[in-house]
Order: sequence, then C-alpha cells, then structure tokens
Amino acid sequence: MKMDRRNFLASVPVVAAWLAATPSVAAQYAKPANKNIKWGVSTNIWDQTKAPYPEILDNMKESGFIGIRLRGFPGILERWGVTQAQLHSELSKRGLQAITISFGLRDPDPGQRQQVLDSAREAIKFLKDFGANHLVVFSPGRKPETRTPEAFKALCERCNQIGEIAGEFGFTAGLHNHMGQMVQTPEEVDHFMAMTDPKLFGLSPDTAHLHLGGSDVVHVLNTYKHRIRFLDYKDAKRNAPSFRDAICDLGDGEIDFPACHRVLKSVNYRGWVCVDLDTARLGPLEDYKRCGDYVVSKLQPIYL
Repeated sequence: MKMDRRNFLASVPVVAAWLAATPSVAAQYAKPANKNIKWGVSTNIWDQTKAPYPEILDNMKESGFIGIRLRGFPGILERWGVTQAQLHSELSKRGLQAITISFGLRDPDPGQRQQVLDSAREAIKFLKDFGANHLVVFSPGRKPETRTPEAFKALCERCNQIGEIAGEFGFTAGLHNHMGQMVQTPEEVDHFMAMTDPKLFGLSPDTAHLHLGGSDVVHVLNTYKHRIRFLDYKDAKRNAPSFRDAICDLGDGEIDFPACHRVLKSVNYRGWVCVDLDTARLGPLEDYKRCGDYVVSKLQPIYL
C-alpha cells in the first residue's frame, strides 16, 4: 500500500504522539457564542479590497461573526450585483443576518429635511424586510458650516425626527460617533445626548472613534448605558502616524473591552456588537478570527 507523507510521519512514534496531541486549526478556533451578545461585522474592510460578496459572507460564516452592517445603501446592492431577494437567499443559506446599515446624514440644511427623512424611512423599510430593528446614524462631516450652534441644533432635531420614524416601524435609532464628523469630542457627545430625546434616539457608539476623539470609552458607555442600542467594538492606539495605523484587532490596542463588557452586563444588554476593522494586517478572515479568539477568551467569561 502506498504511504502518504502524513501516514509515514504518523508511523514514527515521537511524531505520531505530537500529531495526536495537536488539534487541527479548524478545531482550535472556537466561534463566538452569539447569545445575549450577538457579534457582527461591517462590510468596510472588504470594501477596501473589493472582495466579491460570496467571499465576504463565507468569511463571516467561518469566523462566527453572523451579523453584517451594510455600507452605502442602496448602492451596496449595485456594487455587489445582487437583488434584495438574492441577498436574502445568500444570507439565509449561511445562517447570517443583515443587522443595520451605515446611514449617513447630509449637512443639516433645512431645505433637505424631508429628503433626509424619506431616505431614513426607506432604509428602515429595507432593514425591516431582513428582520433587523436598528438604524445606525452617522452625523455630517466636520466643516465650518456644520460647526455652529444652529447646525448642531438642527442635527439633533433631525435625529429626533428619525427616531420618531424608527418607532413607527418598531425600530430604534442611535448615533454613531466618528472622527471628522460633527459629533467627535467628549463635549460634543455629551451635548448631542443632552439635546436629543432619550425616548426617541439612542447611542450606537464606536469605541475606537470615542478613544481617538479624546473620550474615556468606559465612562461614556457607563454614562449612557441605558441609551445604548448597538455598538462597534473597535480597538485603537492614540498617537499613531495615521488612522489606519491606529486601528487594531481587539486586544491589540488601548481600549479596556472587559470593562466595556461589564457595563453591558450591568444593563443586561441583549443586542449586536459590530467588530469593524479598518485595517486587516493578516487579511479579513484571519484578523476576524483573532478578534473571535479575543471575544471567546476575554469577553464571554464576563458576559455572553
């Protein structure tokens, strides 16, 4: 009988013992549990590589991050070359879910108010068809015309109105803070939260952008823990030469995620946490598996 290389090595006693004691790579990787906390990803990192959508969804399935935040609705369907029905089918056969979209607000021009609200309504209808229940809202870009008290007031009013629309569909809506946008600094986060109605609009924080914007991440989460509806767990290091250099896999940066997780446990949070990578140094699948290892070993013992 012809003996292949592995069988030959297995016939050597010392090597055979090592092979028996060493599980396969597949057996070593334990996927996140997806119980009270359900784990998702953003299409962001794959958008940079222009990966075909089947590869993105296959990577998600293999890494155990089962929810996806879509960027650029409705353009993402065009970019991927799929219909809404086809996306349903592709997600379903892999056991994945569309959980929200990145909804970017335009400049808070009063003349654009109705157009913005109509766009939010369409985005919510789209998400409802996938069984989602939350809209993540990004504030407009940080420009001279948006950095006035009047513009900030208009932003908060617009978000309250989006929150009213979300409520009509049984949805929640929340702010995603971001560098280079109207809500960036600790003071702006606090000001925004004070000027929006807690019954209408929540917080969908990004931990990396909080950290890089000067906030104490754990303090922010604890302060607004009853208004958290969705989160991005993204690790970061301050004083890096560029934004891409600042973003890390979970556990490689400066953010205290175990403390963040204890805040979520304190309010019995049951929802999505999106691990959004802006840089994948080993490739999206391997970096998400590294993040998955961190979730399983460091965070799940605190709160599933």
